[in-house]
Amino acid sequence: MKKTFLALSILYTGLFSCTPKIGSIITVSEVARVERTLSADDMEGRGIYSPGLEKAANFIASEFGASGLEYFGDNTSYMQSFAMLLATPAEVSGTLDKEALSPSNLVVNSTSETIEINSLSEIDVVKVPKDADFNQLVFPVLRGEKNALVLIDPSHAANYARLGRIAGRAKFPIAHSQVFVMTETLDPSSVSLKITNKITEQELKNVVGVIPGKSLKDEYVVFGAHYDHLGIGRPDASQDSIYNGANDDAAGTTAVMMLGKYFNKIKDNERTLIFVAFTAEESGGFGSTYFSQQLDPDKVVAMFNIEMIGTESKWGTNSAYITGFEKSSMGEILQKNLEGSKFHFEPDPYPKQNLFYRSDNRTLAALGVPAHTISTSKMDEAPNNEPNYHKASDEFETLDMENMTEVIKAIALSSQSIISGKDRPTRVEKLD
Repeated sequence: MKKTFLALSILYTGLFSCTPKIGSIITVSEVARVERTLSADDMEGRGIYSPGLEKAANFIASEFGASGLEYFGDNTSYMQSFAMLLATPAEVSGTLDKEALSPSNLVVNSTSETIEINSLSEIDVVKVPKDADFNQLVFPVLRGEKNALVLIDPSHAANYARLGRIAGRAKFPIAHSQVFVMTETLDPSSVSLKITNKITEQELKNVVGVIPGKSLKDEYVVFGAHYDHLGIGRPDASQDSIYNGANDDAAGTTAVMMLGKYFNKIKDNERTLIFVAFTAEESGGFGSTYFSQQLDPDKVVAMFNIEMIGTESKWGTNSAYITGFEKSSMGEILQKNLEGSKFHFEPDPYPKQNLFYRSDNRTLAALGVPAHTISTSKMDEAPNNEPNYHKASDEFETLDMENMTEVIKAIALSSQSIISGKDRPTRVEKLD
C-alpha cells in the first residue's frame, strides 16, 4: 500500500518528475544548443546535395557518437549512404508527326541510358488538352510504373515547368521511361524518338544510430525525423534567402538526438532502438524509403516520426497530436502512459491534410508498421496555420524551447512501455 501511494504521489507532483534523470539529460539548454546549431545560417538551409546538408549530417553523427550509440547493421559509421541516379538528356532526335522533338519541348522521367519510341501502339499515350485537369492526368502517370508518352497542350506551361523540376531530380533506379511533350499535336499519327541520357550518380546519406535491445533485441522501435530542408532560395519579405528550417525539421531531428542520448543513459530498453535522421524528405522521401527497405517490417514494433514540434499546438503548451491515431493502438498507449501528467496527446485535428501519408512515417506505415508522426504544427488553412512554414522566416528565434523540451520528454516517457516490451501496438493496415 505504501508503494502504491508513493508512486501516485510522485506521478502527480509535476510534469514528468516521476523520472528524475530525464530532467538532467533532456534539458532546455541542451535542446536549444542542438536546435540552434542545426538551424544556423552556416547550415545553408540543409538543401539536398549541398555542403550545408553534409555539414548537418556530420554534426548529427558526432552527437550520436558522443551519446554512445552503436552503428546500424554492418555499417562502419553512422552514415547510411545510398546512390540516386540523375538522367539528363544528352542527345534527342525525332519527330511527332512533322514536329521536331528536342530537349526544349520534352521532359523525361527515366534512369535508362537510351529511350526509343517508334510507334504509338507500343506505348501508353496520355493526352492533356487545354481545359483538362493537369494534376489529375499527369501526376498519376509520373507516380506510376508504366512506359508512357504524355502529350500536353501549351496552355499548361506553368505546370509543365513544375513537372520538369520534379521529373528532373535524381531518383532511385526505375525500370520504366516516361516522356512528357509540350505540343499542340495531341492526336498524332506517328512518332519517332530517340533519347540518349547522361547518367550520373548522386549520393545521399541518412544518419543512423542504435541502442541494442536485451531480451527482445530482434524487435525494433524506430525514432526518426528528417534533417534536410529547402536550402537557399528566393529572398522573402525580409530579404533573407536562407530557409533555415528551424521547425521543419531541425526540431524533430533535435528530438531524435536527445532521445538517443537519454535512452542510452538509462539503458532500460528490451527492444532494439534505432535513431535515424532522414535525408531528402522535402524532395520525395527518398531517405525514409531507402531506410525502410533495409528492415524487415514485421520486426518493427513501432515508429515515432517527429515533425515540427517547436511551436505550441492548437491546444497550447504541453500538448501534441498523433497522425493516423485511429489506425493503430499506439496513440492510446502513449496517452495511457502520460495519465496524471500535465502533458496530453491528441488525435490529428487536420484530417483533410492527410498528414499520416505526408511525412517519413509513410513508407513503414504502408508496410503495416504502427508508424505515426508526432507534431505540434498548426496545419489549418491560412491565417490560422504556421506563419513560417516553408519560409525563410522559419528560424530559431520563432521557437519555444521550453515547450519543445517538454514534448521531447513526453515522447521519451510515453514510449517507455513499448521500448521495454510491455506493450505492442496493433498493426496498421498495409497499402496494396
